[in-house]
Amino acid sequence: MLLAFQTGSAFAQSKMDGVINGLIGTPYLYSGTTKKGFDCSGFTMYVFNKLGMDMPHSSRSQAQMGKKIAKADLIPGDLVFFNTTGKGISHVGIYVGDGKFAHSSSSRGVRISGINESYYAKRWVTARRVMSTETYEKYADEPSDEAGGGGDSE
Repeated sequence: MLLAFQTGSAFAQSKMDGVINGLIGTPYLYSGTTKKGFDCSGFTMYVFNKLGMDMPHSSRSQAQMGKKIAKADLIPGDLVFFNTTGKGISHVGIYVGDGKFAHSSSSRGVRISGINESYYAKRWVTARRVMSTETYEKYADEPSDEAGGGGDSE
């Protein structure tokens, strides 16, 4: 899977890609869960809600969902978790393929980062697969006619 972040790209996008692409650049907002601003778990909650899945608004609670996945076995849509505070799981993002994940950074808002960038590699905790195979094939794997994503206005 390849996320196409440039406007006018010829690459096909899944529905998940479209939702995420539509949120890149959204500012960070503590406890934020809308396009006005997201914290990390608010961002993941919002994206999965757009795919028809309910998710709690807490990275630690999200880390209890689905099944544990090894870093080497990540597929787009898996949740990735980090310890950024020294107190356990404190940050979450969505794996988008090619060693990258989408997340809401407290300093830079919604963006794409590499899971192997030094900062994140040192803080890696775990990954969880929260989508069923059917949901993955429907929203994260197949190109979507709605590649523009979100569609609603908040």
